[in-house]
Amino acid sequence: MSLGWSLVVPAYLLGTFPTAVLVGRRRGRDVTSEGSGNPGASNTLRTMGRRAGALVLLGDLGKGALASAAGLLLAGRGVGVACGLAAVLGHVAPIGRRGGKGVATAAGMALVLVPIVAAALAVVWVVVARATSTASIASIAIAAAFPVGAAAVGRPAAEIAAFATCGLLVIVRHRDNLGRLRQGEEPGLRRGEGPTGRR
Repeated sequence: MSLGWSLVVPAYLLGTFPTAVLVGRRRGRDVTSEGSGNPGASNTLRTMGRRAGALVLLGDLGKGALASAAGLLLAGRGVGVACGLAAVLGHVAPIGRRGGKGVATAAGMALVLVPIVAAALAVVWVVVARATSTASIASIAIAAAFPVGAAAVGRPAAEIAAFATCGLLVIVRHRDNLGRLRQGEEPGLRRGEGPTGRR
């Protein structure tokens, strides 16, 4: 294994860093036992407020960005893509505990590797989230749009496949949300909101 590709394992381990759990612990809270139980920015926002949610968002975003940037700078674009995908995998499937949904970590990957696409996806997320008051719908929308955006800006097939894999990981991790959406039981985005955005 070359030095460059050896960065993939550390990238996965970086992705496993439990940002939401640590932010909650500093407040004497356990995000995995509150709200939806998901250790991510949206659930932290709903259960602990904007400041805690922003900290988790920045931390998880940073994992994807740092992993992708390290691979890109040290070993080239292919390794950068692989490291970003590894970080997302680490976030959604850490060994020995529950993982998050991977949205922010994937966004960090996109921000480094396809910044124009990342900006467009951010706009889509905000528009959909405001229209539906539901983070999961917005997240699923941008996960599906990620490889489409990459194709639109002319990225090669191998990258598009990696971004599609990333999007698929995010969508699969939202399978419980999809079930709650069908039943009208998905919590709203804002703090204190109940199912389908009702307070």
